[in-house]
Amino acid sequence: MTPRPSTCRSAEPADDELARGLAAGDEASLAVAYRRWSALVHTLAWRSLGDAGEAEDVTQQVFLGVWRGRHGYRPERGAIGAWIVGIARHRIADALSARTRRADLVASAGTALPLTGPGRDDPEAALDRVLLRTELARLPAPQQRVLRLTFYEDLTQTQIAERTGLPLGTVKSHTRRGLGRLRGRLGEEGRT
Repeated sequence: MTPRPSTCRSAEPADDELARGLAAGDEASLAVAYRRWSALVHTLAWRSLGDAGEAEDVTQQVFLGVWRGRHGYRPERGAIGAWIVGIARHRIADALSARTRRADLVASAGTALPLTGPGRDDPEAALDRVLLRTELARLPAPQQRVLRLTFYEDLTQTQIAERTGLPLGTVKSHTRRGLGRLRGRLGEEGRT
């Protein structure tokens, strides 16, 4: 019985040919590299992270890194498979660091902010509160003050003007500018 062409390994290029194809921007070479090493990368990530979903994300990041960094591969430094495993090790370390940062933020949210209400067991909500508090602290003092009075004391803009002695138009301007800055900064966080 003859093997089917799709399972025949001899049709795939050798590592040095594959490296040249990648450097030349050949997407077929990337597909071959993915077929050849994705299972290994996924296994390394899964064993290190203990989460199949994160392992899949890391695997995708690794091969995106292979494609973007293909011009940086130097055959004299080692085999292309070793280079890919090196990229995987860095991505796994990044994922573990990000996990630690998230856990630290959630832990600090639990001690710094009282978790009350229906979302008290939701770590994502706690993380959102920490991020919002951090970004609010970065605003200029007048905008910070107006937004804190608005959201934490539930005051209207007229009430804020009366309490602070600021003209109503100034309160409205601080509110608009402060919310715009928060929206911009928190929008950037969501894209990273």
